Amino acid sequence: MADLSIKTEYTMLSGHKIPALGFGVPLRPADVAEEVVLHSLKVGYRHIDSARAYRNEGPCADAIKKSGIPRSKIFFTSKVPPRSMGYEQTKSSINSSFSQTGLDYVDLYLIHAPYGGKSARNGTWRALIEAQQAGRIRSIGVSNYGVHHLNELESYIKELESQNGKGKGGEISVGQWELHPWLGRPDIVDWCQKRGVVIQAYCPIVRGQRFEEPVLKPLVEKYGKTPSQVLLRWSLQKGFVPLPKSVTLSRIEENADLYDFQLTDEEMKSLETGEYAPCAWDPTISDD
Repeated sequence: MADLSIKTEYTMLSGHKIPALGFGVPLRPADVAEEVVLHSLKVGYRHIDSARAYRNEGPCADAIKKSGIPRSKIFFTSKVPPRSMGYEQTKSSINSSFSQTGLDYVDLYLIHAPYGGKSARNGTWRALIEAQQAGRIRSIGVSNYGVHHLNELESYIKELESQNGKGKGGEISVGQWELHPWLGRPDIVDWCQKRGVVIQAYCPIVRGQRFEEPVLKPLVEKYGKTPSQVLLRWSLQKGFVPLPKSVTLSRIEENADLYDFQLTDEEMKSLETGEYAPCAWDPTISDD
């Protein structure tokens, strides 16, 4: 595999680049969001994952502006919250993102979850396309979609292209899911990889709940790394874009120190447990 570094980027279907390591901004406490985002940028992260539902877009944007780093060098994500599904509601959500951040553009805007029914999902997608075409959003995608949701969206994209012309249906540049050795989601990963969709992994360190697993201990000892670092390295070597969260400055640094070791093929396979054990919500199974 190609050498990885904190500067590694992938090219999305939109044509834009996305850093291979992101910093997931914690939901709470919101008042520390600016501090931790600023610290992450000092450490070397250039990818900030936020969301409307987290109520931290403003502090994230403040940190970006105060960092002294050119805006073009920082990748910022937000998401349509479940309560804002539907065409008009999503337009309002996007407008609120810009009013709260003061940014000229958002690098990536995702649908946070596939709730609300087919009509609402399609309306939200159409609003995202319009914002992308207007230059307000550079890339669009989904989060927490099951394969049935992905197939539905792919059909809608083809329908829009048949109506409006090739390339006018939008492209799923990114998909974001809870992904780790105890939740590999091979069906979703396969769907995305066949289509060139960049895969982001939230909860990549399983909220610390699996640090004592026997499968991790020999790797921690062999490489002199923490369980978090082993899990994040696994995610990177899978080709995912992990989004570790922390409000602890030393752990933010630790979670970026991933590039002086490499797991072997056998070690990678040893971490594929075959379990289906979410540690967070799992909207992929929604059938509304």
